[in-house]
Amino acid sequence: MTTEPVPSCATACLIVHGPDKPGIVAAISSLIARNDGNIVTLDQYSDNADGGAFFQRVVFAHRELRTALPVIEEDLARTLKPLGLAWSLTDQSAPKRMAILASKSDHCLLELLWRHRQGKLPVTIPMVISNHTDVVEDVRSFGIPFFHVPSAGPDKSEAEARILELLRGNVDFVVLARYMQIISDDFLTSLAVPVINIHHSFLPAFVGAAPYRRAKERGVKLIGATSHYVTKDLDEGPIIEQDVVRVDHSQSAIDLQGRGADVERAVLARAVLWHAEDRVIRHGNQTIVFA
Repeated sequence: MTTEPVPSCATACLIVHGPDKPGIVAAISSLIARNDGNIVTLDQYSDNADGGAFFQRVVFAHRELRTALPVIEEDLARTLKPLGLAWSLTDQSAPKRMAILASKSDHCLLELLWRHRQGKLPVTIPMVISNHTDVVEDVRSFGIPFFHVPSAGPDKSEAEARILELLRGNVDFVVLARYMQIISDDFLTSLAVPVINIHHSFLPAFVGAAPYRRAKERGVKLIGATSHYVTKDLDEGPIIEQDVVRVDHSQSAIDLQGRGADVERAVLARAVLWHAEDRVIRHGNQTIVFA
């Protein structure tokens, strides 16, 4: 006698945020239960139990998720709107489409491509765009389409228009993997999807050219990296992830740069993973990360 395999359940991720008040968790749990969902994980946070802001991430399983999603969405609207809560619901079987913008440095780019090939990033990568051709062979070796869009001189409008033409409607978010061009506010507005950036972090901070050489001259003891969402204010968007490593006087500027590249790769990979898995909730210029 043979036994038919039990059909596997698809999972959805529900993000909820808004003013905190009693009964929210019970309302959401009851909603999922009455729609035949089974909660797999639930994370929540309130910044002030007395009238503060409430954040919740719920992953639930459902045997007929795609059929049930429209019904669940209608129930969410009826249930959560009176509570003043905003929400988003995503089918986790449909990976987000992630485009990568790069320049000459390849360490962050190759880290993302390698993790994607290993099944460690739940995304699709429809394209890599670069203002240089240094990484073209590496990108194509992963089977990813590569587009060269040069950007020279102070006027970036033509390059941005071409990049928008490639991206618009084809991606769910964009990663700047050491893309050494300033992104304009008009570009961000027109693109209308999240953009994640990575950059080095020093205590104290060294901006501009040759930061590792100047960090060495200053005798820093910590170097690190910050990954954040891009806004019109350069490098001041909501921070997703940060990390540091300790260094000492015996290490050269080249050594510091190598250690910095290692941290950048790891920090960006974690930030991208958490965004792809809907673990990040933006709250003003902050983030709530259920890692």
